[in-house]
Amino acid sequence: MYQKGRAWIELNMGNLKHNIEEFRRLLPFDCALMPAVKANAYGHGAALVAKALQEQGIQAFCVASVAEGVQLRLSGIKGEILVLGYTHPAEFNDLVAFNLIQTVVDGDYAKQLQNDGRRFTVHVGIDTGMHRLGVRWDHIEQIVEIFQMPNLKVTGLFSHLCVSDGNSVQERTYTMEQIHHFEYVTEELHRQGFQNFKCHLQGSYGILNYSQCCFDYARAGIALYGIYSAKNDRTKASADLKPVLSLKTRVESVRMLYHGEGAGYGLTYNAQGNRIIAALSIGYADGVPRELSNCGYVLCNGRMAPVIGRICMDQMLVDVTDIPQVKAGDEAVLIGKSGDLQIQAEEMAQWAGTISNEIVSRLGERLERVAE
Repeated sequence: MYQKGRAWIELNMGNLKHNIEEFRRLLPFDCALMPAVKANAYGHGAALVAKALQEQGIQAFCVASVAEGVQLRLSGIKGEILVLGYTHPAEFNDLVAFNLIQTVVDGDYAKQLQNDGRRFTVHVGIDTGMHRLGVRWDHIEQIVEIFQMPNLKVTGLFSHLCVSDGNSVQERTYTMEQIHHFEYVTEELHRQGFQNFKCHLQGSYGILNYSQCCFDYARAGIALYGIYSAKNDRTKASADLKPVLSLKTRVESVRMLYHGEGAGYGLTYNAQGNRIIAALSIGYADGVPRELSNCGYVLCNGRMAPVIGRICMDQMLVDVTDIPQVKAGDEAVLIGKSGDLQIQAEEMAQWAGTISNEIVSRLGERLERVAE
């Protein structure tokens, strides 16, 4: 199959290596990266990315589900793979068969794992203030009880910072409280004689804004791919991160739209004057947000082409009136560079009224991932 025939993703592996080095520069020497490759590595392609990370010496990864962990193993990924979320008991066998680490999401779940009868390797989630998963930080007796369960081999302890991307006094205060809560748990466990477990707390923004924290792992996520959750975050970042992903498609057809004519489903676009429009072979089934209907731009031949009409399942329309010589087969760029211009994932997210994490993690499976 020709990889760049319809719509595809290009991955700049040189930029990924650069971003790894940037994070290593920020973190304490004895803190290792434990990248999040969940959601198909935020849309980039989990197997491709994990193999590239392993080539750079990374030996620990995070996923959201047991199925994602199994897929990494089947792709040849070695080292530690932590399942960050809930695993149904019907899938417990895969945890053992594929040597996956399961998160203890709360005390009842720890008992369920213990009572299964098999021995599981786990990391214990600690709720330090996000109130999503984990055992509350101040329930030390319950945490100790989990560490003492004979069928649970506890090799790690972790929590998650929920406002580490913010810079207000309230956000920084709350984040520091979370850090102190987590440190209290680790110190108390050490005091009670538990030593052989790894600790991790920071995600992308925890690394960028609280790099002085000293734990065993740091779970780099969206920022590892050179993307920030919001456009303004890039201007105040402490690292020089470069985007790994470009999203491209082909011009399918170019035609004249005469004054007063509508285009697309619902005819939500109405031509003011004669316009030249192009159909692109990508749509919401590929992950292009429908919220970009009549909103935002793509790049054609190094120029900005406004999106017109509703985003369809497999196509979208753009206005190329002011871009000379656009023809079928030309490349169009939704995220990435064309000529001297660039559209970042953060910009597309802003146009769609969301964050870039959602934009890239929803990019569809039928998009070919091409490593370059």
